[in-house]
Amino acid sequence: MDILYSDNRILVCVKPAGVLSTDEPGGMPSLLRAWLGDEHACVRTVHRLDRTASGLMVFARSRAAASLLSEQVRGRAFTKEYLAVCEGSPEPACGRMEDLLARDRARNKTVTAAAPGKDVRPASLRYRVAAEKDGLALARICLETGRTHQIRAQFSSRGWPLAGDRKYGAQSEGPLALFSCRLGFSHPQTGEPMDFFRLPPREGFWLPFSSELAALGPAF
Repeated sequence: MDILYSDNRILVCVKPAGVLSTDEPGGMPSLLRAWLGDEHACVRTVHRLDRTASGLMVFARSRAAASLLSEQVRGRAFTKEYLAVCEGSPEPACGRMEDLLARDRARNKTVTAAAPGKDVRPASLRYRVAAEKDGLALARICLETGRTHQIRAQFSSRGWPLAGDRKYGAQSEGPLALFSCRLGFSHPQTGEPMDFFRLPPREGFWLPFSSELAALGPAF
């Protein structure tokens, strides 16, 4: 496990692609219990990351910590930033996306909706294109809401599916190019501001953007 920080209240780590973030066999909590050497350790999921995505996550190590972190998520006091490689050239190069999103449970997809309705929820994010190469664009994204498959659905609906995301219309083959690069929150026990930043591995769709990634810093 790639662990960035651990104490008796929280654990910050990198979730690998293909691993569930929820508490079930093979999911991150069970893997973290194995890392801790205690199969009965309290490890609770407080936010989610798509199974096919990778990157930073924080897990609570007590019921109280989980409640306080979840409250920060609901109150939008929890910063989540991502890096993505998408097909096409987002216009403008820096902007904001606002949509109404609904879940198509039969296809396990999130889709844009034309009007409010049952199970339709507003979604918004900010993005900035850092570089473009060979029909692909490296984008940094700050989530303002946390809907299922939000980034994938919002970029795809504008004709810029994430590289490797065949479910949402990508033409390219390979692992999904979506990485949770930054988390910011207050420590649930001390209230201390916590900020973590990590870049994706230089492989796959990230490789052509190695120099641009190396120049990125924690500030959006």
